[in-house]
Amino acid sequence: MERAAKTTQIGEIRARFDKATATVFVDYKGMTVDAATKLRVEFRKAGVEYKVCKNTLVKQALKNEKFVDQLSPALAGMTGIAWSYEDPSAAAKVVKAFRKETIGEKLQIKAGLIDGSVLGPKAVEEQLATMPGKDELRGMLLATFQAPLQQFVALLQAPTQNLVYLLAAKEKKS
Repeated sequence: MERAAKTTQIGEIRARFDKATATVFVDYKGMTVDAATKLRVEFRKAGVEYKVCKNTLVKQALKNEKFVDQLSPALAGMTGIAWSYEDPSAAAKVVKAFRKETIGEKLQIKAGLIDGSVLGPKAVEEQLATMPGKDELRGMLLATFQAPLQQFVALLQAPTQNLVYLLAAKEKKS
């Protein structure tokens, strides 16, 4: 590969890391072509960008980052990188679901990266993959906003409701 092409690739990789909210590094060694294709389709559905990159190019792209020393052990062997741009847990959820669904395949999580912090394989699968997604968080926030209003409406209806109960009790008594 020519030097100019390498420089271009390093710039593209760097741009992906700058834009990503979370990144998952996987080892795809031993996977079948069908399984790899299926994994790519699942990543695309989740809005995750997946690419197999040379470890040396990734190291060059991240050479000025503080976490590169912690990430170096994960950048050995065959490395596939999944970048999540919208939902930080999307890539981890896809990998976890894929591993659960296709037990015979040998997809392994090497590491994760979120906000400059390197996560180990276990942390990616147990913490990042179980984190609520963007839509789930929106739903929780909406429920939090609605709760006081619902209580307020219930308080406004209480006197009317009590009056109806009183009249119903009077009617039964007579």
